[in-house]
Amino acid sequence: MAATHMTQRRILRAPALLRGVALAAALLVPGWAAAQEPAAIDRLLGEMYPQLDTLYKDLHAHPELGFAETRTAARLAKELRSLGFEVTEQVGKTGVVALLRNGTGPTVMVRTDMDALPMEEKTGLSYASRAKTTWNGRETFVAHSCGHDVHMAAWVGVARTLSALKSQWRGTLMLVAQPAEETGAGARAMLADGLFTRFPKPDVALALHTDPRPIGTVSYAVGPMTSAANEVQITFKGRGGHGSAPHKALDPVMIAARFIVDVQSVVSRDKDPMEFGVVTIGAMQAGSSGNIIPDRVVLRGTIRSYAPAVRAQLLDGVRRVALASAAAAGAPEPDISLPDTSSATVNNPAVVAKVESVLKAALGADNVARTPPLTTSEDFAEYGAEGVPSMFFLVGVTDPQEVAASQRPGGKPLVFNHSPQFAPLPEPSIKTGVKAMSLAALGFLGKP
Repeated sequence: MAATHMTQRRILRAPALLRGVALAAALLVPGWAAAQEPAAIDRLLGEMYPQLDTLYKDLHAHPELGFAETRTAARLAKELRSLGFEVTEQVGKTGVVALLRNGTGPTVMVRTDMDALPMEEKTGLSYASRAKTTWNGRETFVAHSCGHDVHMAAWVGVARTLSALKSQWRGTLMLVAQPAEETGAGARAMLADGLFTRFPKPDVALALHTDPRPIGTVSYAVGPMTSAANEVQITFKGRGGHGSAPHKALDPVMIAARFIVDVQSVVSRDKDPMEFGVVTIGAMQAGSSGNIIPDRVVLRGTIRSYAPAVRAQLLDGVRRVALASAAAAGAPEPDISLPDTSSATVNNPAVVAKVESVLKAALGADNVARTPPLTTSEDFAEYGAEGVPSMFFLVGVTDPQEVAASQRPGGKPLVFNHSPQFAPLPEPSIKTGVKAMSLAALGFLGKP
């Protein structure tokens, strides 16, 4: 124990640029973190859960889209101010940064996302969202069909838990409520607004996400955890005309159709089949009537990958095939836009090793497991790209019997995130999230 305290003091005296390296090395020192107190966390959860349940259902019933989370952010800010955190609002437009300073020690960041989706909820829950807003110029329903309401409730639970356990740790707890995760723009907006310059740059960053795995479980990967994402928007240009006389027009629908088919050869023939990469065209906007050849077609889609080299290869392939499709028809060059949405989220091996040991001891080895990386994307990656050792993990939100039934031949498929039927089981999901994240954070905070 004496050696552990000496190691900790050396870390805290180290120059800022070396603290992250020293912290990562210290994670492997036996006894770096004393045994945490999951029983104390369970007791606190039993006392606070009714309040978390009320918060969860309120957030669920009042969802807001990215960069419009004004009510949501104000509610979260109020919760943390009541616990004694230093709270700053409107970071990156609607984000919230809350600091709980508790002596000298590491800074640990815990992030939650806040935004909902432009879709109608069809769960039939008593607290289901019926909210509507204007999105892309038209009225739309809004729903928390990705579980960000669970994330926020657990985030407040972590704040309550670690505030109550202040005597057991030293350092700075940095809680970040981030806007616009679904669009991939929220993390970058907060960083551009000085998240790591106006506030302490954390020594480690942690985040969780709901997943239709059994309740009570935590899953994660080492290395890539989620994919990098690029948007696809391509406008093919032609010459409009009558559908009965296609020879007098230049049909951009045919050009776009050729591209949609041919671009898959980039995935199946250009890319190494052992490397992950996906190109999907999800929207095609063309014309107004069956007997009119339009003068342009707009395609929208997504590109996903893990490795930077594969990402570059897919982007080059999409551009090349789009240009070739137009050239083959003698059409003008298309307008091609392939902006980055997010980088791949990469879990730091030393951070994972520390959290893994803590969670297995508290939750049981059968409930804590490594998993293959997800093909979805997450802008939590942006914090890791700034040099902060990070970990992103999944919390199960589904009845284990439903999971087991889905795995049998002919079993009913699970309801996944972004489905209008997505409905996590609140209490076990939130409690697992609070307990897992509190223990993870305690593992990195200093000791008295």
